[in-house]
Amino acid sequence: MSYSFDFTGLQQGYDSLLEGLKVTVQLTLAANLMGITLGFVVALLVMSRIKIIRTPVMLFIEFFRCTPAIIQIVWFFYCVPILFDVYLDSITMGVLALGLNLTAFNAEAYRAAIQSVPKEQHDAGIALGLSPFQRIIYIVLPHALRASLPVLITNGIGIFQQTALVAIVAIQDLMYQGKSLATTTYRPIETFTLIAVIYFAVSFPIAQLVQFIERRREVASR
Repeated sequence: MSYSFDFTGLQQGYDSLLEGLKVTVQLTLAANLMGITLGFVVALLVMSRIKIIRTPVMLFIEFFRCTPAIIQIVWFFYCVPILFDVYLDSITMGVLALGLNLTAFNAEAYRAAIQSVPKEQHDAGIALGLSPFQRIIYIVLPHALRASLPVLITNGIGIFQQTALVAIVAIQDLMYQGKSLATTTYRPIETFTLIAVIYFAVSFPIAQLVQFIERRREVASR
């Protein structure tokens, strides 16, 4: 290999990369907050016995699971303002697109966890005189959160990586700033190597956390 790596020229862009990382983290946290809360609600709705409620929610899940995230982002940015006359700032629109995508995936994780709640716990809740809403809050929600936590964290890492897609709609996230830096320094290999290292440095500890949680669960279940 004759190519000689030179990262010294990237020093001028460290501040912009840091700003981009802040935007990426903000998008990730907001999308995860949305996905974790709405995902549970969507999971309950898709398990409804009422078809008129269950069917559209199921279509929502399948739409976001079965179409590329990049198409969803582009659709939100260009079609929502035209079709619904709704104009939001780019960060909010990015959070909506990523958050709804994550909601669909988290809903499936919650649904599997909810279905694993032992029937005896439901019966105990009824025997204690808890209302359906109280049984959801005090019995179903804690169990679903505990059982689906590794999947929720893994999905959260995935959405952190997918934030790179919003660069195509000019949100100044880490990838957008990296593209700008590569253009100005003429060092795309070094720039995108550095970007990859930053994504890895954030994702790897969280992935280790997921493995730690799963090992703890395996030990606890023995």
